[in-house]
Amino acid sequence: MMNLGLRRIRTTARCIEAHTVVRIIGLRLALSLVVVTVVFLATSRAKDLDGAVLKQSLEGKIRYCKDCHGLSAQGYPGFYPIPRLAGQQPEYLKNQLRAFVERSRPNPIMSNVAHVLKPATIATIATHFQHLNANPIGGAPKRLVAAGRSIFENGVPEDNIAACAACHGADATGHGEIPRLAGQLYPYVVKTLLNWPKERGQNPANPDTSFIMKPIAHSLNKNQIEAVAAYVSYLR
Repeated sequence: MMNLGLRRIRTTARCIEAHTVVRIIGLRLALSLVVVTVVFLATSRAKDLDGAVLKQSLEGKIRYCKDCHGLSAQGYPGFYPIPRLAGQQPEYLKNQLRAFVERSRPNPIMSNVAHVLKPATIATIATHFQHLNANPIGGAPKRLVAAGRSIFENGVPEDNIAACAACHGADATGHGEIPRLAGQLYPYVVKTLLNWPKERGQNPANPDTSFIMKPIAHSLNKNQIEAVAAYVSYLR
């Protein structure tokens, strides 16, 4: 009888021990699950916060651009004309921002703005402006529009000047690295073409497509430049 009692006691002890082990394992598993859940939630929360911060940062940079280029990015025709960005080709904008960073396109203000932008930020900003569709500001002398249209569509054959439409497209919206001219500010186009060597330098180690315009800008006289600028400024 005593042996039977001892066996029962030992059996009961083993059961209690096994139950305790199972409970400990269960608690450990539960604790591990809690830790994993907390880490997952914290990571997700961090990603959400990072996304919100990134979005806020991008919005801030876009607002900064609009301080000069206008709320709808249609440009500013003041004493120092600031170009229209609305509807502009993204690849062109990205190239120009790189040119500001490399100083091949001299502009102290834009160089300071561009050099802090990461490539992904530049791409996002460029795409944002492409999708804006602001109305042209206008204001160019309408008496010049007809002559400007002729030069844009046909060039100046007697001076061996190609038609603007050959590169910029019949509707002047450009493509790829070729910029949109439609709706661009009249005084900005005039200033840029008259001062092309100063407006568009070249980095010999990394030339860009602007070199194509050098002989054209040089060949056009002031009256022809003003006419083309007037025509494209009214295009939508």
